[in-house]
Amino acid sequence: MRTAALTAAALVAFASNSLLCRMALGPGAIDAASFATIRFVAGACCLALITALTRTGAPRLQGSWLSAIVLFMYAIPFSYAYGLLTTGTGALILFGTVQVTMMLAALASGERPQGRQWVGLVLAVAGLVYLVLPGLTAPSPLGAVLMAVAGVAWGLYSLLGRGAPDPLAQNASNFVRTIPLTLVVSVATWRFSHLETRGVVLAAISGAVTSGLGYVAWYAALRQLTATRASLVQLLVPVLAAAGGILVLSETLSVRLILSAAIVIGGIALALGANERGAP
Repeated sequence: MRTAALTAAALVAFASNSLLCRMALGPGAIDAASFATIRFVAGACCLALITALTRTGAPRLQGSWLSAIVLFMYAIPFSYAYGLLTTGTGALILFGTVQVTMMLAALASGERPQGRQWVGLVLAVAGLVYLVLPGLTAPSPLGAVLMAVAGVAWGLYSLLGRGAPDPLAQNASNFVRTIPLTLVVSVATWRFSHLETRGVVLAAISGAVTSGLGYVAWYAALRQLTATRASLVQLLVPVLAAAGGILVLSETLSVRLILSAAIVIGGIALALGANERGAP
């Protein structure tokens, strides 16, 4: 029950991140670099405060620069992509790419592929390709590429976090290390900076609540989830994000998005189902 609750909380947080980012960047309430920087400053402050209140002795950095760099490679493209994509489309590209990344990593680690796995992987990739094919309802090519980069990075961050002995301390450390990296981007793009109160508040909520606490919940859940199950449950995020975009932002649910989502989710479920049955 504890793992299920942590997983559900993390998935809602992930979907909320997409929604909050789109709410801030869609109408131009803040620029992408500032959103990312404020997001991680707020997240680091929140996690550092919780760590200070729940730990005795001097705080100790437990993350790694590798994890921080991977987190940075997720955060910046994610922010810029949501200035160009709708909530549901962005989440589908993001988590579709996450699943493909984690599946390929599992195969590279020595898992023996089955026929259904290969079919599922090809279907998932085909679904993403169909979504971004040129057409009247195709998403922004640049936005799609940026979100795909973010998806690869998030998949790697999830893989690096499996088995974390202290999810709170590890994420707090990773957030602190990520701040100077995002600040470099903010300084480099200061001429394009734009801050409104609404955008700052949304970025802070995204950092402190749906990122900071959400990532801690996810790392804690990963300790009890197999790589296969961790990949599979994330398929719910695009559905939650798309629903939020429709309800909160009145975004349109296109036929292309519905068909692409069905192909991607069906393909990955097929591959993961085969892997689960073939696991010892």
